[in-house]
Amino acid sequence: MKNNYKKVALMFAAGLVSTASFAQISHPTIEGTTPFAPNAEYRTWSFGINAGILNQSNIFGFNRDGFDKLNHNLGYSAYIKKYISPSFGLKAQYLGGKVGGVNENASAAQISEFETKMPWSAALSAEWTAANTNWRFVNSIIKPYVSIGLGALNFETTTTVDGTSTTAEASTKLYVPVDAGLKFAIAKGVNIDLGYQLNWANQHFDGKAGGQYKNDLFSYAHAGLEFALGSSKKPFLGNSNPAATLAADVNKKYDALKAERDALIASNNELKGEIAQIQADLRDDDGDGVPNKFDKCPNTPSGVQVDGSGCPITVKHETKVIEKIVVTEEDKKVVDEAIKNLEFETGKSVIRPSSYESLDKVAAILIEKNFSLKLSGHTDNTGSYQTNMRLSKERAEAVKAYLVSKGANASRIEATGYGPDQPIASNSTAEGRQKNRRVEFTLY
Repeated sequence: MKNNYKKVALMFAAGLVSTASFAQISHPTIEGTTPFAPNAEYRTWSFGINAGILNQSNIFGFNRDGFDKLNHNLGYSAYIKKYISPSFGLKAQYLGGKVGGVNENASAAQISEFETKMPWSAALSAEWTAANTNWRFVNSIIKPYVSIGLGALNFETTTTVDGTSTTAEASTKLYVPVDAGLKFAIAKGVNIDLGYQLNWANQHFDGKAGGQYKNDLFSYAHAGLEFALGSSKKPFLGNSNPAATLAADVNKKYDALKAERDALIASNNELKGEIAQIQADLRDDDGDGVPNKFDKCPNTPSGVQVDGSGCPITVKHETKVIEKIVVTEEDKKVVDEAIKNLEFETGKSVIRPSSYESLDKVAAILIEKNFSLKLSGHTDNTGSYQTNMRLSKERAEAVKAYLVSKGANASRIEATGYGPDQPIASNSTAEGRQKNRRVEFTLY
């Protein structure tokens, strides 16, 4: 029996070592669901198997019933459990094996040795798990538990008195199992189960009727595995943590809102940078009518006539010729086509490339016929008044800058913004607002 005890002890120690290794190496992610999810979204059934040491002793030192030398025998058990909640469930358990002991000080008429075989037992227990209520740990890797139940125990006891062994008739009696231990989550839906179970049985369990104890007591130190049953796509209710799941859900939503806010701030800063760049491009520090971006001769003295590149023009005064400016129907068609095709980037004063061809024709007639041109920017009434005034001015200036870049005389081009003050259609309809967003060209 000593050898049997050593084997069981080694198996139990190996279970402890493997448990520590799995807990340190695996660190599995115990999946959860949304807070307040119904049990239908979880796996709520589990199956467990374990083995360990059966004897009439216990770590608390009571109910030994006179047997001072105890035999340590192999026990085995299996159970199926239904989880009602992450911290509570009902367990149907089978337990088998044998229990024995020796009374070395027995008199001739006393029982000197007993051995009780347990072919089977069945008990229904309520089990409470403590770790699944801790909000600080989403992954409850180590979970203490305790259970208590009531069942039927079938046993057959053999007693030895004065060297003669007698086997009593097998009987089935009620017994009360009380179990406590730790479960270690090592994978999705898999737990290592280490526990210690006390079992209060009928007084005839050790064949010794009467005495100071109303019931016999035997213990079962065990190690095993618990497996979740059902679809692996669902999380295991026994490894879930509602409090921590709720906390994690709140943190996740907070992070999403924070990321959205940060993206909006970054986008706003980028837009501010674009506006600042446009304003810098349209600045005319020397006041010659050519923006700095296109001015090839900066710092031109005030009042000096310049060309489209911002460079001074030499004017001959020998002969003064007064020309009559005549705007033909063909000229008007060129301007009308430019107005029709003129498009800007949404909410910006950046001219789209599709408008370049028409504007090039306008620049050509300005250069060829020395026309003057008034550019009037207009918007609808959407948005603030100040924004619309600025945008209408910037768009007119952008057209002027483009024409000047193509060689048109900057001094003959006037760019003005009127914002929403001069609508040509109703702003109450999308079609009307579209008509109001325009830049008018006036040749003279």
